[in-house]
Amino acid sequence: MSTSTWTSTGHWRTPTLGLVIRYTVLVATTLVILIPLVWTLLSSFKTEVELAARPPRPLPAQWNLDNYTGALESFAFGTYLMNSTIVTVAATILTLVINTMCAYGLAKYNFRGRNLLFLLVLATIMVPLQVILISVYQVAAQLGLVNSLLGMIIPPAATPTGVFLLRQYMLSIPDELIEASRIDGAGEFRTFLQVVVPLCGAPIAVVTIFSIMWRWNDFLWPLIIAQDQSKYTLPVALAQFNSQLVVPFNYILAMSVVSMLPVIAMFLFLQRYIVLGIANSGLK
Repeated sequence: MSTSTWTSTGHWRTPTLGLVIRYTVLVATTLVILIPLVWTLLSSFKTEVELAARPPRPLPAQWNLDNYTGALESFAFGTYLMNSTIVTVAATILTLVINTMCAYGLAKYNFRGRNLLFLLVLATIMVPLQVILISVYQVAAQLGLVNSLLGMIIPPAATPTGVFLLRQYMLSIPDELIEASRIDGAGEFRTFLQVVVPLCGAPIAVVTIFSIMWRWNDFLWPLIIAQDQSKYTLPVALAQFNSQLVVPFNYILAMSVVSMLPVIAMFLFLQRYIVLGIANSGLK
């Protein structure tokens, strides 16, 4: 009586039980994440009748772009998309400028209270937006930022998570490089811009990805600060459509797919920097 064994034409070893369990869990987790996205994509091509059918059909009866063109014609989708793009791009650039400068000061300048200041920055991570929402809104109102795109860009620009990632990475940059730049006559800003920033490509890419995801998907703060529909971003506009008497789910699904595409494209473009940037920053 012969027993079956694992055979292969290559040099693969017999998979262990732990390896099988690991890949099973990874595949199952991947399916849990991808199935809702795939279902949303397929449903964006369905009509309202197909969406209301029970049991639901996985594939649409016809493949066309009627929901996408209808959403563009029925709603000010271009305005909402433009607002989200402006807020995301401007806020991300401002976040990178503020966070890199703050991280550089906390990593490479020795001054009294530096560690305490860094701990205070980290402590703000534990403070939810709901706690300081009224205070931030009052400050924004006094500065005339209410019902404007600047009101969505400036207040949430500085992020403690970005400061932490960049600061931890900058600690690994040899001080000799900075000292050599100063000896060669470079000023502090030139040293920061031409020596430190080029070495921080990986963590800057990670902060960029995080900032794009946060700003693009942000809902609560734009909902409060934008008081006119012409200033709505995509998440706020989608929520407003859900509150209508007759909810156009087919249009909402189409707009949801379009709103996901920029974030997915950016993630795929910069994903190779995520593991490298987080690993080098010391975040475990």
